[in-house]
Amino acid sequence: MEYLSVKEVAALWGLSARSVRDYCDNGRIPGAILIGKTWHIPFNAEKPMRKTRCDKKSLPLLERLQEEQEAALHGGIYHRIQIDLTYNSNHIEGSRLSSEQTRYIFETNTIGVENEVVDIDDIIETVNHFRCVDMVIKEALKPLTETMIKQLHFMLKSGTSDSRRSWFAIGDYKRVPNEVGGRETVASSEVEENLSRLLKEYVGIKTKTLDDLLDFHVRFERIHPFQDGNGRIGRLILFKECLRNGIVPFIITDELKFFYYRGLEQWDTTKGYLLDTCLTAQDNMKALLSYFHVPYD
Repeated sequence: MEYLSVKEVAALWGLSARSVRDYCDNGRIPGAILIGKTWHIPFNAEKPMRKTRCDKKSLPLLERLQEEQEAALHGGIYHRIQIDLTYNSNHIEGSRLSSEQTRYIFETNTIGVENEVVDIDDIIETVNHFRCVDMVIKEALKPLTETMIKQLHFMLKSGTSDSRRSWFAIGDYKRVPNEVGGRETVASSEVEENLSRLLKEYVGIKTKTLDDLLDFHVRFERIHPFQDGNGRIGRLILFKECLRNGIVPFIITDELKFFYYRGLEQWDTTKGYLLDTCLTAQDNMKALLSYFHVPYD
């Protein structure tokens, strides 16, 4: 029998080496053998089917979030997700507030600073992001629309120094060309057409999987419809759409940032990079759900 290495199979299947090792560790590749610390995989092995969605009825997280949100309950999973999602998403985009400062703002609506300079925009956008998370939870089951996306942007950027710039349109599409990671984005004059087409294609998918959500996310970020805040809006949409489609949601932490950006960049050639990063983040969420006794599939 001819065998291939994990690296060779990863290249053949368009996955990361981590995914292939996980398949081997979980016994999902028949005939794979472990010699020492190295997996040897039959050359004719077939790529296992990945489960990327679950039944909406088996994911009561949304119900719990909405209950705790309405009750303004502190110390529960709603409280934890508000802080973790806001801190990490803002921190990825350059916010200098710490996790503890973010927690303090959420819990007390104040901020204590000693011997430190704090950017006022960081504070405003933190408070605004809490409101965005509330909107995502409250309206999770509503279809995704341009109006909803614009509303999230308006909410995120309201009261910031950007909102006082004449050329910066909060709650509306960009007016000045921008780029992301050195990559050109869609021209401002073409944003509305491109985003409308993307939404139409996405909404038309009857049963959405995690792959569908990630494909939408990548294409949204490449359009980069707003002058600033696209990453945070995109991740808020991802969280909302996971809740709506019965998929365990996830938070991209600062530790996963490099892998997340690499996955966005290489989505067209190696979808496994972004998928594996999000599955790792999803595993972290599942641990959190277990701690708070929220069942999931």
